[in-house]
Amino acid sequence: MHSGPIQFVQRQTIRALGLALAAAACATAASAPAQQSQTAPTLQSAIQHVVVIYQENWSFDSLYGSFAGANGLRNASATIPQIDKLTGAPIRQLPQPLIGNGMPDPDFPAGLPVQPYNASSYILPTALTGDLVHRFYQEQSQIDGGKMDKFVTWSDNPGLVFSNFDARLMPEGLLAKQYVLADNFFHSAFGGSLLNHHWLICACTPTFPNAPAGVVAKLDATGQLALDPSGKIVQDGFVTPDGYVVNTAYTVNAPHPASVPAAKLLPDQTNPTIGDRLSAAGISWKWYSAGWDNALAGNPDPLFQFHHQPFAYYQNYADGTAAKAAHLQDETNFLADLKAGKLPAVSFVKPLGTDNEHPGYASLAAGQQHVAALVAAVQASSAWPSTAIIITYDENGGRWDHVPPPGPFDRWGPGTRVPTIVISPWAKRGFVDHTEYETVSILALIEKRWALQPLGPRDAKANPLRNVFKFRF
Repeated sequence: MHSGPIQFVQRQTIRALGLALAAAACATAASAPAQQSQTAPTLQSAIQHVVVIYQENWSFDSLYGSFAGANGLRNASATIPQIDKLTGAPIRQLPQPLIGNGMPDPDFPAGLPVQPYNASSYILPTALTGDLVHRFYQEQSQIDGGKMDKFVTWSDNPGLVFSNFDARLMPEGLLAKQYVLADNFFHSAFGGSLLNHHWLICACTPTFPNAPAGVVAKLDATGQLALDPSGKIVQDGFVTPDGYVVNTAYTVNAPHPASVPAAKLLPDQTNPTIGDRLSAAGISWKWYSAGWDNALAGNPDPLFQFHHQPFAYYQNYADGTAAKAAHLQDETNFLADLKAGKLPAVSFVKPLGTDNEHPGYASLAAGQQHVAALVAAVQASSAWPSTAIIITYDENGGRWDHVPPPGPFDRWGPGTRVPTIVISPWAKRGFVDHTEYETVSILALIEKRWALQPLGPRDAKANPLRNVFKFRF
């Protein structure tokens, strides 16, 4: 266990990094073209570009639990107690966190009490930690109907469940202080990246008719994962017994891992996406993914995440289609389009694994720096005066949060609370927004701005980030 000096070094390192990036952002913003008139009264007249930066795997409390004015850790006492999934007995101590090979992480102690703790007491945010399970059935069991009391017992790395970093002086945290931090924003679907990426673009769950038996989860009479008498899961899977895809799976289209058997690749999906709605209305859009060009060429970066590319799963963007070439592009093209004054009306930006903040293979500090650089590039562009940037996370990554998801739940979610920051000349300044939102609120905003039909019942009723901005809707 590290002592006090590492906390001091961590604070000084992050403060210096954050202040440098904030200064760069302010300088580029100052050099941008003059802002449009502050009297613009509506969403339609003020916002011509929406940029969504989609990061990975942190709950709200695990980054912003100490943020001034936010519903954070000081309000957390009611949902801290944890119970065993089999016996119902209270859990008093956390085991030692595990690192990537499943061995105890020597930087962390064993026996910490069951309560939130600052991970920077033991490691820097530039370091890698272990990962935690974040799957469809497990998260539902952790939430436990809103009691939030089984995060420890349903985790494969329970020592990290209550760990957190204080992001207030990190690059994204400094942006949150300047603009809007939403502290009541939930990821729309239970579980991990695959399902939440699909909900981001279609408010829907993929299907896999006649999936191989070995990838289908075995459930008990309550619809949760079946357990043997020792509490071990009998068979998890990425497909539900009735054919819905809820955990990591790969598309039949390129790119996908060469090691995955053809029988386990998802067939083309046919649900409508936000891309389809935008294209039909003649509105420009792109999904920019770092590492995309190399992956398409058969030379993927080791940290390129194939299942983070949701449009590639859909028939309209299948291999060989003109729409795939036009709309699914490399992150380098995002910067080139910005520089050329050709930013689409709607942009989704998906960083490479090294920069997406995902515990286990990415550091928090690197991802924060990358996002701040993307924001600074937008602020330096001609698009800035009419742009709204939304930074959010696909899901909580298995980390606890004290706020229960809003009910009533449907079959798919919503899941745990995640951080969301909105940056725009039209955003309120230094504001913590307590309004209830979820991932598909982003779809609702896009649909509202360009008068598009909703994709499903959830985005039809979602709040379109209405309280974030200074104009009226």
